[in-house]
Amino acid sequence: MREQLQLYVSRQATSLPQYVIEQLVQAAIGWVPSLVGIALRGLLYRSILTMEGMAAIEDGVRIRFASNVRLARGVYLDHGSYLHACPGGISIGAESLVMKNAILHVYNFRDLPHSGISIGARSLIGESCILRGQGGISIGDDVYLGTLVQLLAVNHIFADTTRPVSQQGITAQGIGIGDGAWIGSGAIILDGVTIGRNVVVGAGAVVNKDIPDYCVAVGNPARVVRNLRDNPISRERLAEQAIY
Repeated sequence: MREQLQLYVSRQATSLPQYVIEQLVQAAIGWVPSLVGIALRGLLYRSILTMEGMAAIEDGVRIRFASNVRLARGVYLDHGSYLHACPGGISIGAESLVMKNAILHVYNFRDLPHSGISIGARSLIGESCILRGQGGISIGDDVYLGTLVQLLAVNHIFADTTRPVSQQGITAQGIGIGDGAWIGSGAIILDGVTIGRNVVVGAGAVVNKDIPDYCVAVGNPARVVRNLRDNPISRERLAEQAIY
């Protein structure tokens, strides 16, 4: 039982004292609704995480390894969002929004060298998005993720047919998304992929290869269908496109 408790705590915070502090602070004011709760958390959560300027954290937000979380000025964490920042950390840039039920999950207990999630300024993580950052996720400035987008910076090894896949280990190369990109709802970005600047990924696409700057990619697997610099799209045609 003792070993199980130690394992549990080690998956929640950097140490037992830190676990106690983080849990007490969140239990005391994490549930308080409305502007009162946002104000209290904006002041008191500074004792458990790094907050540069004032950030708005709604009630019901869960944070684990809070000491590895950095929130810049104007960050907004919506109801039900979950941040697990084991050791690589989560950094969210100024005025970025993490919407309802989004999951930002580093959860690296394999000593992977590049784990972590970094989000630039003025970016939006849509409702119920899942970001798994074992291999590292880097999101630039002014990036929008639609609802239910998945960024999966981890993959399983499965070549050995004599062993279960769960026992063969993982690879974790990382995912990068350039400034100004828009990832449509339900899209899945797989490990090792780099999305360029101002790229548009269509709703429901599965991206398993890099997408160059200023391109539109759709489908499963995703393929580039337009370079917006070489082949601009008119406003009239734009109204006919279903991306989101």
